[in-house]
Amino acid sequence: MSAAKEQTVYVKNISSEKSEKEVRDFFSFCGKIQSIEVTPADGAQSATVVFEKETAAKTALLLDNTALGNTQVKVTSATGSTEDDGSHFTRNADRDSDEITQEQKPRSRIVAEYLAHGYVIGDQALQKAIDLDKKHGVTDRFYSTLQNLDKKYQGTEKAKSIDQSYGVTQKVTTTTNSLWSGLSSYYEKAAATAPGKKFANFYSQSSRQVQDIHSEARRLADLKKEEAGTTKVPGSEEKTKCKCGSVSENCPCAPGQCACADCKKSDVKKVEGGKTQCSCGGDTKKCGCAPGECACSSCPKATMETLPGGKTKCGVCGGDSKKCLCEAGKCACDNGCAKANVTEVAGGKTTCTQCHGDSGNCPCEAGKCACDGCGKASV
Repeated sequence: MSAAKEQTVYVKNISSEKSEKEVRDFFSFCGKIQSIEVTPADGAQSATVVFEKETAAKTALLLDNTALGNTQVKVTSATGSTEDDGSHFTRNADRDSDEITQEQKPRSRIVAEYLAHGYVIGDQALQKAIDLDKKHGVTDRFYSTLQNLDKKYQGTEKAKSIDQSYGVTQKVTTTTNSLWSGLSSYYEKAAATAPGKKFANFYSQSSRQVQDIHSEARRLADLKKEEAGTTKVPGSEEKTKCKCGSVSENCPCAPGQCACADCKKSDVKKVEGGKTQCSCGGDTKKCGCAPGECACSSCPKATMETLPGGKTKCGVCGGDSKKCLCEAGKCACDNGCAKANVTEVAGGKTTCTQCHGDSGNCPCEAGKCACDGCGKASV
């Protein structure tokens, strides 16, 4: 049996609306792709995907009957076999570098990455991933590898420099799936950090369940948002923006909630004078425009005053910070608004002078708060 067949899968029933890039992105979570060929077939499309390693092709079989767009794809091995004896996995003794590739990750981690990226994977496939990992000892081996790397690079700072040398953080803004490829991020490997502990808990559990994969997927989705700099739009209850550069393929914002100007996911469009407009209909809770940049008809954000230093006055809050449309740390409302007393500190965080640890009185944004003892600071 040729190695090419063992590394190849056939894919049927791909929606005709899907591009070759979208098909490649879908399967790239499994591992590096050597070649891909997409052809029309009976009103849909078919594809032949050749991976660099057999492990990736075996992982791709978990995607059989998984939704890709509005169709469920059929994935089969070119060998005709569905057996997986685990012989294709790289053993720790055979590792020739410290790079962690997709092929070396547990299947439970890979399917969690799919879920985190918005794909829908059935619980049956998730359970199969768990069973395969347990059968072949993949999770234990992977966790052992990370522990060894953590000891070798002695925690956050050196691990961070390696993360940067592989360009993991940088690549996330230019490649759809690159956040999940290459070396594990430094804060995942630094076991002393809170995210590192969650990461360690997932891989050190002796008995993993489907729900654990869903939890890991949520953690990875939050990680992706953090990497992409996703933030809430001040004055809006549901809109977010990120650093995607208006490239929808790189945007982690949820469809319908995206406020990135000129992004395909967003209704916010750039207009003359450095302003933006959206379809909010004058409702600030639905307006994705940034304070001071709104040109929406009848929207209170459009009448906000922009001051030197990036400060704004909303003119509508009456001193009530919960009604204030300004961004915390950039508010210049002189009517006693608590947001005007918020100060920006290092790391994009803010602190206020009034909450004294009471999150109910804190005008800082949850997740950006650095106030001592405040519940918002731990979000």
